Amino acid sequence: MNIRGLLGRRAILVGAGQLAVAAVVAGCSSGGTGGSGGAKESGPVAKVSFEPAGGTEDVSPVAPVSVTVAAGRIGQVALTNPEGKQVKGTLSPDGTSYKVAEPLGYGVEYTWSGTATGTDGKSVPIDGKITTLAPKQVVPATVNVGDGQEVGIAAPIILQFKKHVENKEAVEKALTVTSTPETEGGWAWLPDENGGSRAHWRPREYWAPGTAVTFSAKLYGLELGPGDYGNSDLSSQFTIGRSQIVKGYAPSHRVQVIRDGSTLFDFACSYGEGNEARNVTRSGIHVVTEKYEDFMMSNPPFYTNVRERWAVRISNNGEFIHANPESAGAQGNTNVTNGCINLSTSDAQTYFPTALYGDPVEVTGTSIALSAADGDLYDWTIDWDTWKTLSAIQGEPAPVVSATPVAPGPVRSGS
Repeated sequence: MNIRGLLGRRAILVGAGQLAVAAVVAGCSSGGTGGSGGAKESGPVAKVSFEPAGGTEDVSPVAPVSVTVAAGRIGQVALTNPEGKQVKGTLSPDGTSYKVAEPLGYGVEYTWSGTATGTDGKSVPIDGKITTLAPKQVVPATVNVGDGQEVGIAAPIILQFKKHVENKEAVEKALTVTSTPETEGGWAWLPDENGGSRAHWRPREYWAPGTAVTFSAKLYGLELGPGDYGNSDLSSQFTIGRSQIVKGYAPSHRVQVIRDGSTLFDFACSYGEGNEARNVTRSGIHVVTEKYEDFMMSNPPFYTNVRERWAVRISNNGEFIHANPESAGAQGNTNVTNGCINLSTSDAQTYFPTALYGDPVEVTGTSIALSAADGDLYDWTIDWDTWKTLSAIQGEPAPVVSATPVAPGPVRSGS
């Protein structure tokens, strides 16, 4: 073979090799047109998440509810009820989260709506549903001291429910009492009254005059018992007035009104006759709860619907401080009443305007002590160590607060 032939063949082989390399390079730099039809477009980067993150049924109406966007910002968002009313909420300054700012309703389905825009400029929907729990029963409660009220130094805070409460510990943890100056005190669960549970907060000692008190009960959304939930939150801000203590020693046939440590009045009076248990004025710390310029009193079988004047109630068993002209001859020398503290008409009228809800009335020298048998405000007859054990968060069964061995007989509305 001649040289020209060899060169020609070599040139052909080199050219074929170059074509093969070119084909390989072309194959690596192109997606090709025979199979995939081009590269797939990536999805939106924004990710929407909700709180609660799990199931959206039986949500507590006071549980945290929010929506958060990762790798993006919220454009518009709303949580609405079936009537289309939007729930109040707040958007974070960076636009990445939105939090519901008010309690939801019981047993309501809410709908999320809106959009978010990712850092890639692509939008994603905000959609979802939440259904709040539906109680078997919603239980109301009331507090005895209202906003702006001024009360006496022995006034307890009474939270009264319309039904028996099973989860007393959970309820008690939802209650707060703060005061200026700070005051030591505590909650006690006393026996149910009128079919409902009641919790009383009492200071260890009488309130200091002028104390400012704030009470709060976060009951809405709280399970009080199986299927029973609180109806609403409660709160009250009130003040403690001057110190006024009524002191009565039954054998003396007199009663004193002590204002800020000084004797304001010293009245002749007549206490319960004591010939039978129902007529004994109870010894112990009573609390003023009501007062009436005119009051119809009954104490069967002795009398019914007798009009008395200037009546200040000190116990639910029917004990009052009131005017009684019929016992005027005994006032100051003999105890003849059916349990009340009788004053002359002029003395009762003088005392009446000074009496304030929550004033203590300390009676001594009689044969029967004030107790649970005498009505709802016997708080101060319970010693402090026992009172503390009546809290639901002590971890031990609460003792039973019982009546005195001698019952007061039929409830009387005055004597």
